[in-house]
Amino acid sequence: MSATALDPVGPVFGLVGSPNAGKTTLFNALTGLRARVGNYPGVTVERREARLELGGHDATLIDLPGTYGLEPISADEAVVGDVLEGRIEGAPQPQALIVVADACSLARTLPFIGESILLGRPVCVVLTMLDELAARGGSVDLERLGDALGVPVVGVVGHRGRGLGALRALLEAPSAWSAPAVPPPGDRRERTGWADSIAETVIVQAPTRHALTERIDRLVLHPLWGSLLFAIVMITFFQLIFSAAGPAMDWIDGAIVSLGEIARASLPAGWLADLVADGLIAGVGSVVIFLPQIVILFSLLYLLEDVGYMARAAFVIDRVMGRIGLEGRSFVALLSSYACAVPGIMATRTIPSPRDRLVTILVAPLMTCSARLPVYALLISAFVPRREVFGPIGLQGLVLLGLYVGGAAAALIMAAFLKRTLVPGDGLPFAMELPTYRWPTLRVWGTQVYESAWAFLRRAGTIILIASLVLWVLLTFPRVEAPAGMDEQAAASYALEQSVAGRLGHAIEPAIAPLGFDWKIGVGLVASLAAREILVATLAQIYAAEQTDEDDGGSSLREALRSDRRPDGRLVFDPPTVGALLVFFVFALQCTSTIAIIKRETNSWRWPAFAFTYLFVLAYVASFATHRLVGALV
Repeated sequence: MSATALDPVGPVFGLVGSPNAGKTTLFNALTGLRARVGNYPGVTVERREARLELGGHDATLIDLPGTYGLEPISADEAVVGDVLEGRIEGAPQPQALIVVADACSLARTLPFIGESILLGRPVCVVLTMLDELAARGGSVDLERLGDALGVPVVGVVGHRGRGLGALRALLEAPSAWSAPAVPPPGDRRERTGWADSIAETVIVQAPTRHALTERIDRLVLHPLWGSLLFAIVMITFFQLIFSAAGPAMDWIDGAIVSLGEIARASLPAGWLADLVADGLIAGVGSVVIFLPQIVILFSLLYLLEDVGYMARAAFVIDRVMGRIGLEGRSFVALLSSYACAVPGIMATRTIPSPRDRLVTILVAPLMTCSARLPVYALLISAFVPRREVFGPIGLQGLVLLGLYVGGAAAALIMAAFLKRTLVPGDGLPFAMELPTYRWPTLRVWGTQVYESAWAFLRRAGTIILIASLVLWVLLTFPRVEAPAGMDEQAAASYALEQSVAGRLGHAIEPAIAPLGFDWKIGVGLVASLAAREILVATLAQIYAAEQTDEDDGGSSLREALRSDRRPDGRLVFDPPTVGALLVFFVFALQCTSTIAIIKRETNSWRWPAFAFTYLFVLAYVASFATHRLVGALV
């Protein structure tokens, strides 16, 4: 699967349809891939291509963003027209179209089906959600629908595999597909009448309203109770991240420490043992330890998305978005940034207003992505007491929630500021089709969580591994002899400070000293410009390198941070410094992937440079203020 073009093999099919109709679920079912799906509009914002095996020969299947028509109003909808018209260089132009329609809202999709038929290519229609249609007492005559449209019609339930055999058989010979003797009207108003007449003919029984969805929505969408429920969901969300992950994290922490001891015992003393134990195991292991929290984060996030709650959250928060000049679609994009800012920024393609889209891109890095979680989790678990505040609500979870809320609040405030100053303009009305509540299948939900957890481990095994190797070299060389008379602990610290990384840290220390940061944190901040979680790997290597042979090597990074002291005897990580470091990571843009995607989406280096600069200034000023405030309080 790729967003780039494959060499087209055999016939090229374009998968089109309205948002949240089940196109990507069908794409995954036909190709065996695992593209991201979700129970809300706007999950797919770019084209995906994959090869499709059909009865002994291959074909190409292109999944396109959802759209209600071929006249685009947003960047993602423009992709549909560009691909269908062959305007994207190197991308194959679909020779036949598979129009996906939600059976529960067929009447609304019929005008788009007519518009697709007018393109003059072979067209087939796939009706999805037939199980939900039946559960709601609805019925559609598929044979009569095919006769009325003049094109083949197949019913499927993609996530259960029903109807896929018939669809595959149909796709083997698109040249044999039937075509209407009389095409749909070209005039939009006449085409609407044509669609209405077909709907009256083929919809045997319209589905009833989803009673459970309506009952739940009376609470979820209520101005007061909906907001209160949203707060409860978020508090529970972050409590679970800490309370449920603790035992697994402790187990992994112990395993990594033991693995380092085994490496040292197995290898001859010297640079190779240091590289393996301090560089690889301590560096990569210090990030891998947060895998349980990553799994819990994505499990809860995908569950809320798949059941349809997140679309309601966008609806509830739209009132707030309207006051700052943005709309609910911006919130959906910002919501996607909680997993990673890259897909969140790409999701802004669904925003019709260019000005609103730019503002959303510029504030999306403030949303707390999963790369910040290892940094937050390390500092919170090391310095915030694990105690209950109110019933089962713990202090650590509340601090983590506060950091996430702080990032979101900062994004909204900055969006309001940008809308009133740099990028003024009126917003557009927000309309979102709220999906029916659906319980995801265990396979779909589990696959999404697995893919995200595996991506985290791949990142640890590639970017973090390479960064750990580079950092080990920079923290180890040049090797210097410690002055005579130093004990082993002092000699190790002296050698570390004389390394390339140590000298770099000391060089920038005057600039970060007002924030309470010493040279070790400075080295971590520089390294984290590549990716935020590298701060954790950097600190792990620094504190592992300072251990002496008398240490048993079994002290974890959290214990090392708690006990580290400055030359004057004060703790390095005192409350003002910990607070300032947490706040710095709330604001700072330390992610090369995010900078690259901003450049791609804005087609300029001007806006990524602006985003990096203003977020760095915010991070510095907010950290300075936090250090002073906490210092005055404790």
